[in-house]
Amino acid sequence: MHENAGLMVPDYSVVVPVFNEAGAAEDLAREIAAAFAGESFEMVFVDDASTDATRASLAALKADLPSLRVIAHARNAGQSRAVRTGVMAARAGIVITLDGDGQNDPADAPRLARRLKAGPETLGLVGGMRVRRQDSLAKRWASRLGNGIRQRLLKDGASDTGCGLKAFRREAFLRLPYFDHLHRFLPAMFLREGYEIDFEAVGHRARTSGASKYTNLGRLFASAPDILGVMWLNSRARNPGAPTEV
Repeated sequence: MHENAGLMVPDYSVVVPVFNEAGAAEDLAREIAAAFAGESFEMVFVDDASTDATRASLAALKADLPSLRVIAHARNAGQSRAVRTGVMAARAGIVITLDGDGQNDPADAPRLARRLKAGPETLGLVGGMRVRRQDSLAKRWASRLGNGIRQRLLKDGASDTGCGLKAFRREAFLRLPYFDHLHRFLPAMFLREGYEIDFEAVGHRARTSGASKYTNLGRLFASAPDILGVMWLNSRARNPGAPTEV
């Protein structure tokens, strides 16, 4: 942790978007705190206008977990907007994101964060690749199909861009063009801005509470125009290389 303009700035900010995850959010926050014990960090949970007790349970937990911050959306705006809200509020230069359903294992998060911190400034993102996924067969096949199509069209080198566990540089993220569903295309967008990306194998756990906010069909309908949009953004990119002041 270092001081900046009188504020103590942590090394890492862990951003977690949540929507109707009252059964998972509290345990997840405690697991994140345990995983980063001994590190300089903060947790930023963004409640995307939940209609259950998610917000109240997190607010009550702040007394036990001083590293926890809770930001609430007035209206539901989706996962990408919740991630962006959390990144904008984050104090650290390195941000780690996890899905709010508890299926990402927080124990993997420090490893990705340290790898990014130890890397060169040109390394913008270290993404997780889920192994031994604890999802239904239909969901795994749909994910494999979607990842294959996206990788072929965008050439982003990401075999599992749907993994919510990622570590990236805050400044780099804020340079990216924002659009809904951006969180599914972060590798391609970081490459577009001239950053290097890398990946680490991470664990995956079965959902123990709540329900998925996505369906296979819903993902398909959302992904098709998104991929075309990202292809258009890439076609309009003109990277000047590293600028220097003379």
